[in-house]
Amino acid sequence: MSYISAEEILPKELIETIQQYVSGKSIYIPSKEKKKWGSETRIKQYYIERNQEICIKHKDGVSVKMLADEYSLSIKSIQRIIRTSNKKDDSIY
Repeated sequence: MSYISAEEILPKELIETIQQYVSGKSIYIPSKEKKKWGSETRIKQYYIERNQEICIKHKDGVSVKMLADEYSLSIKSIQRIIRTSNKKDDSIY
C-alpha cells in the first residue's frame, strides 16, 4: 500500500481537525465502497470448487492425509474444509 501525504490532497482546515485527534501518526482511512473478498477475481470460485472436490474425494474414501498431500494443505486445513462443508450440508435439512 502506498501512502499519500495529507497536505497533497486534503484542505488545511481538515488536516488541522484531524491533528486534534492524531498528530504525526499514520492512519488508515477505509474505502467508502468496500468490495467483497474475491469479487474482482475468480479466486473465490476456485476455492469453492477445490473445497467441493476435497469433500467429494473424502466421501469416496480418500484419507485426510492423502488429500493434504495432494492439495499441499495441512491436515488441519483439510479437516476444517470437511467440517465446514458438513455444517453447510446439515443446515439444509
